[in-house]
Amino acid sequence: MDTSEKKIALFPGTFDPFTIGHESLVRRGLSLMDRIVIAIGVNEAKKSYFPLDRRLQMIRKLYRDEPRVSVESYDSLTIEFAKKMGAQYILRGIRSVIDFEYEKTIADMNRTISGIETFVLFTEPALTHVSSSHVRELLHYGYDVSEFLPKGLTLQ
Repeated sequence: MDTSEKKIALFPGTFDPFTIGHESLVRRGLSLMDRIVIAIGVNEAKKSYFPLDRRLQMIRKLYRDEPRVSVESYDSLTIEFAKKMGAQYILRGIRSVIDFEYEKTIADMNRTISGIETFVLFTEPALTHVSSSHVRELLHYGYDVSEFLPKGLTLQ
């Protein structure tokens, strides 16, 4: 890679909603990359809690003052979208051994068919229990989830 070339990582997910765990990965990823594209994957088979437009709006607002972060959506293979965005890397987070097995298989497949490398960051120990699915469940039952969301991210 040409040293003058920017290191760009795609951070794919549904981000329904974007949590403090996601925010931690972006912050830490920025220490390694020149730019991160937060890429919200559209999966018609998956019912989301927040509509796509709302998730885009929430995360863009959160990073409005960080020029090295952009937020996009896509409905193609992740590697195809990574190429479209000029990303040479895919950023993923791992909370557990189960996450590792899943992410390794996908990373191996992505590297084989596209040459795009995946790098993983382990979740900070204090955040291993935070997941979007747990936050959605708490929201469903009317609980205050603000402690699991980045400061500045509003669900309204």
